[in-house]
Amino acid sequence: MSHSSPTTPAFRANVRAALDNTNLQAALRGQRGNFVRKRAAAREALPEFDALRDHARDIKNHTLANLDRYLEIYEKNVTESGGTVHWAETAEDARRIVLEICQSVGAKTVNKGKTMISEECGINDHLQANGITPVETDLGEYIIQLRGEAPSHILAPAIHVTVAEVEAAFRQFHDDLDPARDLSDIASLQVEARGRLRAKYFEAEVGITGANLLIAETGQSVIVTNEGNGDLSQSLPKVHIVMASLEKVVPTLEDASTVLRVLARSATGQEAAVYTTFSKGPRRAGDPDGPEQYHVVLLDNGRSGMLGTEFEEMLRCIRCGACMNHCPVYQAVGGHAYGWVYPGPMGAVLTPGLIGVEQGGQLPNASTFCGRCEAVCPMRIPLPKMMRNWREREFEKKLTPKAMRSGLGLWAWFARRPWAYRTGTRVANRVLKTLGKKGSFSSLPLAGGWTDHRDFPAPQSGGTFMDQWKAVRR
Repeated sequence: MSHSSPTTPAFRANVRAALDNTNLQAALRGQRGNFVRKRAAAREALPEFDALRDHARDIKNHTLANLDRYLEIYEKNVTESGGTVHWAETAEDARRIVLEICQSVGAKTVNKGKTMISEECGINDHLQANGITPVETDLGEYIIQLRGEAPSHILAPAIHVTVAEVEAAFRQFHDDLDPARDLSDIASLQVEARGRLRAKYFEAEVGITGANLLIAETGQSVIVTNEGNGDLSQSLPKVHIVMASLEKVVPTLEDASTVLRVLARSATGQEAAVYTTFSKGPRRAGDPDGPEQYHVVLLDNGRSGMLGTEFEEMLRCIRCGACMNHCPVYQAVGGHAYGWVYPGPMGAVLTPGLIGVEQGGQLPNASTFCGRCEAVCPMRIPLPKMMRNWREREFEKKLTPKAMRSGLGLWAWFARRPWAYRTGTRVANRVLKTLGKKGSFSSLPLAGGWTDHRDFPAPQSGGTFMDQWKAVRR
């Protein structure tokens, strides 16, 4: 699933396939609730957590209001440290820049830390098409690379894969693996992967990482990992390429520390990730290690078009994954159903902004509007409100199904005529109450989307809501 071929227009078909996939459902059940419990415990352990969220939100709002200024400061400080900043307006520009850097040093192999921006740009496919082998060094990314899949979660890219499926992938692609070796548990799989990847760190000429944050004041990029693969990928090769989107910048080191305090707690329930690494420029004279070249590829790809719109607040996102960890829709269908790089509630808002509502317009409809995503977001992003905004855009462009538009038109007719609404609901209430003697319906005309999966409750005594309200007000 590359940048050029999102399957978001087939979201409904993707969802049906996900619900029918027994292995996927088993994997999702095994993970359900883990992130939720850890995040709740981390929040309770830090009394000032909500105050930090407010502060982090304000930092990002200030940055977005002055984004051009802070990007210029960041570029200046990177350049002064010996690095180079490349501006990529589109994903195609980013692919071209990365390939040119790799070809300039004759790279045959590129090691990659986990980076959603490289997924957004289709970097792996582009490198392979030009004779360069990309190697994912994050364990989850490595697993899905072997399986030929895209990430299904921005935090845990292989969350959809069972232990048995990981073992099968290793036995298929690790040619010299002893058939008698026991790989039946997570620890043994980790040892096997570690042994394979260890040698790769010393072979690559180029290392690519993402960036959780870019600090204007210092010209540093920040990555947060729990495996240490990001450190090895950026310090051992000759060339380090940082791929980041424009909105990752924050003004100061202190601002970065504020965001980091809410990031790990929201993502994994940790006070801090195992590795929080700051990088700046190439190796200096006297440094024992580090790259000879340091490049930062700053991607726009539609983000500047979100500034000043009702979707600007989405650019506060720090990719913690808390919204999808708490989302009942994501927990039921997984990430691949969303059809592109960014799944869950944040993807339902960001994806239409990046690839257009024509392709991504179905995603904002994948929400119960329960509000859990906004409640747990460390940056207090009003995700439900923005999903409603996308639904309005979709409706205005007549992209919603005709039956839905007709149904809403009928509803609007009744809503503008209170007498007709009250009469219609009274008739429907009485009919359903008479027919629903068992207390519920296992099927109803025009309601298969509900009754195919659950019973529809029959009305209880007391009349319609309007009738009951009128009686209370007397």
